[in-house]
Amino acid sequence: MTETTPRRRLLPLLSAHPGGRSAMTCRYRCGDACFHDIPNTSGNDYFGDVVASAVSRRSLLKAGAVIAVTGAATTALGQEPAMAAPGKGGPGNGAPAGAPGLRFDAVAPNTADVLTPPPGYLQDIVLRWGDPLFTDAPAFDPANQSAEAQQRQFGYNCDYLGLLPLKGRQDFLLVANHEYTTEGMMFPGYDPDNPTAEQVATAWAAHGLSIVAVTSGRRGKRSGALDPVVGHRLNRRFHTGTAFELSGPVAGSPVVRTGADPEGRTVLGTLNNCSGGLTQWGTWLTAEENFNQYFAHAASVADPVVKERLRRYGMSGGASERKWERFDDRFDLTKEPNEANRFGWIVEIDPYDPTSTPRKRTALGRFKHEAATTRLTRDGRVAVYMGDDERFDYFYKFVSTGRYRRGDDRRNADLLDNGTLYVARFTGSSPAAEITGDGALPSDGAFDGGGEWIPLVTSTGSEAVSHVPGMSGVEVLTFTRQAGDAVGATKMDRPEDVEPSPRSGVVYLALTNNSNRGVVGQAGADEANPRTKNRHGHVVEVAERRNDAGELAFGWRIFLLCGDPNDPGTYFAGFDKSQVSPISCPDNVTFDKYGNLWISTDGNALGSNDGLFGVAVEGEFRGQVKQFLTVPRGAEACGPWVEDDRVLVCVQHPGETDGAAFETPTSHWPDGGTAIPRPSIAVAWRADGKKIGHA
Repeated sequence: MTETTPRRRLLPLLSAHPGGRSAMTCRYRCGDACFHDIPNTSGNDYFGDVVASAVSRRSLLKAGAVIAVTGAATTALGQEPAMAAPGKGGPGNGAPAGAPGLRFDAVAPNTADVLTPPPGYLQDIVLRWGDPLFTDAPAFDPANQSAEAQQRQFGYNCDYLGLLPLKGRQDFLLVANHEYTTEGMMFPGYDPDNPTAEQVATAWAAHGLSIVAVTSGRRGKRSGALDPVVGHRLNRRFHTGTAFELSGPVAGSPVVRTGADPEGRTVLGTLNNCSGGLTQWGTWLTAEENFNQYFAHAASVADPVVKERLRRYGMSGGASERKWERFDDRFDLTKEPNEANRFGWIVEIDPYDPTSTPRKRTALGRFKHEAATTRLTRDGRVAVYMGDDERFDYFYKFVSTGRYRRGDDRRNADLLDNGTLYVARFTGSSPAAEITGDGALPSDGAFDGGGEWIPLVTSTGSEAVSHVPGMSGVEVLTFTRQAGDAVGATKMDRPEDVEPSPRSGVVYLALTNNSNRGVVGQAGADEANPRTKNRHGHVVEVAERRNDAGELAFGWRIFLLCGDPNDPGTYFAGFDKSQVSPISCPDNVTFDKYGNLWISTDGNALGSNDGLFGVAVEGEFRGQVKQFLTVPRGAEACGPWVEDDRVLVCVQHPGETDGAAFETPTSHWPDGGTAIPRPSIAVAWRADGKKIGHA
């Protein structure tokens, strides 16, 4: 640095986050959401004792089957199986005890700057930030990244990933989200108060989505590695300048019209895409989450109605963190107050059609979507389950009007524009006095109860009929949080990923944490969220009546109360807590072919790196959580994908620790040496070529 070169202002000192995340992650990923006022100020009461006489412990499901019971809760979940005795149930020959698919030696908690799978497993990198996807893409040069280069390379901070089949058993189409950018770690000489136009444009290109063909045919039959096919005709990058189509009743309405798009039908980009899901007809659903942080000057908006709507979605301040409003007026709410209404949707993409335009499906509602996963009703309609990742926000379901038809792409293309959106209200089976806030089980031995799906709005293509008094259909879809407030939905502890079991149909909802539960002025513990200052989160099982996703009544039960097994306030579905891995802050979930639930974590508050865990949900090993891998220092485990012969995970924001910067990295994963950290997709498999988690 020469004497005349202006000195870069160092990143300000960052205070510690109350959970396990670094303050840097909070700043760039969600705009310091946990340090701002909670957007949900509604007075929704918890219906704690409503079904206490109608739901009993004895009414619950046995051996994983869903049964009908009388009373307000017409579906419930069953009794825990007998706890497994230590060491029993293993495959013999000294192999680790566990359910099929989970017979591996659990990885111990650690803080190493490596990805650590179980003994006997190998690992590799599938894709790194900056890897080329097209033949004309330049090689990654971290000191000289440009927007033009980044648009042809794999984006930053991958979150959700999915694999779709291509012709041949060795080839797949990989889809991945790029949730957010951490500019201080991406660019040399980055000044957060004065980003350059090129840095901003590069960050715009690093957001978004990737579709990449991958193959397993290059390394031999025993390898689980996957290699990208650079230049494949289906490879695509979507970024902040890509055109997306608004679809459904909100498209064309006044609330989404802007100066640049007076018709309100075409949006540039998708922002802060977190998790997602795949549909039965082969499309990809991706979820727009913490979009609020990209919009500036909400405090200066004059219209009180608009200002309150912005506040409910977490927009209440001045300049944005990334200062995008300096380079594009659409991020300045005083100039384009409707632009924010064009984000916060579920986006549907056809990965098999390289000419298709992604659609933002407005009939599914607008909030901080963590994910969208699907299940068919008994009569063939599509149910989409969604969580709103905010403290004290809600759990949603959409049920299509039309029925899915295998092979009829034309008919299936409009399924998500027509249907009814619901929000969940949970009721408890125990007296309120028995929910003490410390995780102690009530007298019936379980946190459980019933609930109902409350209708919010029914969409019929371009029209929407509201079921919420005082709100139009378009208002319910665009300002869905206020609709949930109005009908008394249950305030949950950050509803994140949700996944229906492909075997039982039971739906599993990850609630990551909520350190504000029970503090002065906020909702206290209830049976569905039974711990105050819930730092470690929990997982809830939901079973709809008659095991039908189209029903509006459900039973529920807490499956896991996460945290240190030595803490009496934790619960592992009744399994012996001396035989489980400690787990904190469940985030993304998926299932393997055996029906085991796999959970990745975000913000481990137990002092270890985040990781990926497997747990049986039925049988004698129900509740035996086993850690399959840990991710490197400062990273989060995202988007798990589990197959017979490989496990994939997105390693998001490695090295994102307080004090880290491009010039002073605190991680060198995955390239090692003195390299800067690069968010990547990693894969692990057994060295002997056998199936994951088997003897």
